[in-house]
Amino acid sequence: MKFTEHALCFSCAGDELVGIVSTPEVPKPVGVLVLVGGPQYRVGSHRQFLLLAWALSEAGFPVMRFDYRGMGDSTGDLRDFETVNDDIAAAIGVFRQQCPDVAKIVLWGLCDAASASLIYWDAKHDQRITGLVLLNPWVRSEASLAKTHIKHYYGQRLFQADFWRKLLSGRVGVSSALMGLLKSWRRARQTDTVKYTQVSPFQTRMMQALGVFPGEVLLILSGDDYTAKEFLEAFQADPAGARALAGDRLTRVDLEQADHTFSSPTKRIAVQDATIAWINNAWQPENRSNHRVPRILGV
Repeated sequence: MKFTEHALCFSCAGDELVGIVSTPEVPKPVGVLVLVGGPQYRVGSHRQFLLLAWALSEAGFPVMRFDYRGMGDSTGDLRDFETVNDDIAAAIGVFRQQCPDVAKIVLWGLCDAASASLIYWDAKHDQRITGLVLLNPWVRSEASLAKTHIKHYYGQRLFQADFWRKLLSGRVGVSSALMGLLKSWRRARQTDTVKYTQVSPFQTRMMQALGVFPGEVLLILSGDDYTAKEFLEAFQADPAGARALAGDRLTRVDLEQADHTFSSPTKRIAVQDATIAWINNAWQPENRSNHRVPRILGV
């Protein structure tokens, strides 16, 4: 489907934000607001957000991507993912103005942009948001990262013949290997004596939001990414997080061998296809019977 793009400026707390709206020739009633993760702007690493917007618009979905205050072409001071609620709210408002046919808005975010989506919902309960696409959400804490390293790095290394060959030949120092494992173990033990909610309050807000969000959720996780593994470790270890992951409105897609930003063309296209298929399926009740079935896309 043909689509057009235009740039715009809009206000947020006295600063000017810059956005790009992609409008299909015959727009569908579901629009996607792409949130930026990390210290980057609306194009995304390896042009990921731009190419995503084009793919979604060709499928008929209006898309808006924008720069937070202090990033890209927007004015203001640089801020992190926990302090962009006003930016997101302002972008939703202007997106609705630019695309009046949009009745449902989906927030799409990678890494700490996925975290920002959940933090925004926890704070605002914005009824304009009816769907969330969360890719490799960021839940970083010293203890959770240590647990992830022990399980997914040291645990795997101990069963690799190559590791033992290097160890016995002296190419891997015994003391350094043991010290690394001991250091991670000590950090991981922090969550045994201190409640996770006390260590990392923003993760708690994410769990709360995912647990009560009334709309549809698409969770996409990379198979070759510590951030994705850390997210699962943290959520599955917490009762509220585990319940949220088991919600009947959540669809999970695992992309084997994908890196954190889905940088290969095949993985990037797989993300685009999964997003389009999920949107089409989520708002067609006749297709909901298989909605919760986790899928492994080995591409």
